[in-house]
Amino acid sequence: MADLTETAARPADTVPSPSPSPAPADAGSEALGCLRRVFGYDAFRGDQEAIIEHVVAGGDALVLMPTGGGKSLCYQIPALVRPGVGVVVSPLIALMQDQVDALRALGVRAGFLNSTQDMDERRLVEAEFLAGELDLLYLAPERLRVEGTLRLLDRGKISLFAIDEAHCVAQWGHDFRPDYLALSALHERWPDVPRIALTATATEATHTEIAARLQLQGARHFVASFDRPNIQYRIAPKNDPKKQLLELLRTEHAGDAGVVYCLSRKSVEDTAAFLAQQGIEALPYHAGLDAATRAANQSRFLREDGIVMVATIAFGMGIDKPDVRFVAHIDLPKSVEGYYQETGRAGRDGLPSTAWLAYGLQDVVQQRKMIDGSEGDEAHRRRLGAHLDAMLALCETVECRRVQLLAYFGQESGPCGNCDTCLSPAETWDGTIAAQKFLSAVYRLARERRQKFGAGQIIDILLGKKTAKVIQHDHDGLTVFGIGTDLSLAQWRGVVRQLLAQGLLAVEGDYGTLVLTDASGEVLGGRREVRLRSEPERPVRAAKSGGSGSAKRAAPADLPAEAMPVFEALRAWRGATAKEQGVPAYVIFHDATLREIATASPTSLDELAGVSGVGESKLAKHGEKILDLLTELRTAAEAEAGG
Repeated sequence: MADLTETAARPADTVPSPSPSPAPADAGSEALGCLRRVFGYDAFRGDQEAIIEHVVAGGDALVLMPTGGGKSLCYQIPALVRPGVGVVVSPLIALMQDQVDALRALGVRAGFLNSTQDMDERRLVEAEFLAGELDLLYLAPERLRVEGTLRLLDRGKISLFAIDEAHCVAQWGHDFRPDYLALSALHERWPDVPRIALTATATEATHTEIAARLQLQGARHFVASFDRPNIQYRIAPKNDPKKQLLELLRTEHAGDAGVVYCLSRKSVEDTAAFLAQQGIEALPYHAGLDAATRAANQSRFLREDGIVMVATIAFGMGIDKPDVRFVAHIDLPKSVEGYYQETGRAGRDGLPSTAWLAYGLQDVVQQRKMIDGSEGDEAHRRRLGAHLDAMLALCETVECRRVQLLAYFGQESGPCGNCDTCLSPAETWDGTIAAQKFLSAVYRLARERRQKFGAGQIIDILLGKKTAKVIQHDHDGLTVFGIGTDLSLAQWRGVVRQLLAQGLLAVEGDYGTLVLTDASGEVLGGRREVRLRSEPERPVRAAKSGGSGSAKRAAPADLPAEAMPVFEALRAWRGATAKEQGVPAYVIFHDATLREIATASPTSLDELAGVSGVGESKLAKHGEKILDLLTELRTAAEAEAGG
């Protein structure tokens, strides 16, 4: 279910669309009534109302809105208001059951068709669709390439097509799905059915590609702000990343749910095992695990509190868990798009959350090697290189991270005050001489010895270390031997990392050897200054919990201390109810709703109905139980006070 607790998005940039049939005079009030009755919210946010009214009137729409911005309401409400069944195309087979469960908990008639069902289950859903007994039907894109599915849809009444995760159509994107390319045929087969395509991740180029491939150039385009102000972006120099991660979890996120991203399957396994050994509930997820294990681990993450999922990028798209408090990367993401989408899985409920990345020299070397060895033509490698350059620019910036991140998506902003470079500004220094020393060492090795080496050997030469390898190759006889003792090993690694990021060095071959670039000569010749970033000691943030490794939870900043025991009791009731019903806890209620109940302490169903997130169906199912629980807690508190 979409969350409505975040700050409203900025007004959309819109593109005129062909004039759809005019909306009924009461379309807006009907949509708002649906929002209140079904979802339990009093008002739309940002562009939701304009998008919904446009689609209800029969218009096509392309919606770019950040994760947690309430995209799903933009097709769910039109599907409830318009006659017929809303068909939602989603790539997330493993999550369809949870999506449908969440809608059914709201009283919405939802179903799905995918390969996990047996014949009887599929026939039942097909019969419900044909009888008009569904409001929403979820399909995977590959099912729309099956003639039987198309004939089924021909026989029913479709209110709209919603194409979720629309960036999957971008051929050079990070989540490309070939089956999405066939979705342009929807308009050809059902020209009178409105289409709405939605994504949380799109540069201007990806935006244009989505519109072209889905034949939505004439649709109305809504582009909300990509800003997620509740997420604090932090990038730290990599120095034993597993221990750095452990410190982050123990000092700031003890007992919290979160996702840790790694590039390799081995790193996933090692990191999950390490965290588990330290007493943290951590589970692995990658494509090499069997389907049953992946499904079981994903189910635990969604249904239990405080689980940490350690995963490759195979995990996460469409995860609708609102209380993910952190997303950590212990390897450098391949693109800003991927990084933005992955970090966007934190804080969907609008509460403060952390996006933390550990980044080091070896990441840069490894990524460059992967690009050089990748399949595809030179143009493809250039695209990959451009993605990496943008990611490195974000890592190395001395300006506000959020300004840099939003600029990548073509949006302007000012310093956010909630990223590491704002909270603890980075210093820069004139690294021209250091750069000249390092580039000279690379040059002399190549010219005088016809040799190429990686960063480690060159740094040892500059530091004057007589290692076995240095002596073996007689590198202590080079004129550059020992000329770099003014910097430490860690500082030299930072220099190399930034020279690579600035294109003043390049990686070559399978062994990650370093070579000069065309731009290196400008530095060696004194025609170009090199400014480098120095990492200051960053203050450790105040711990959220009562002790190292403790799972004790602190009260959210906006929750009064006296309401905390009530909130925890409500969470315990929610957990037991969710387990009994076999659904994720957030399907019952979001944390934000429980916090409001704990603070307001309603004494009647009418008062409870006024709480954001309590719609008619949930009030009928859970209202009396919540009021009984609150009465018990008040009675116990009064007895304790009287005693």
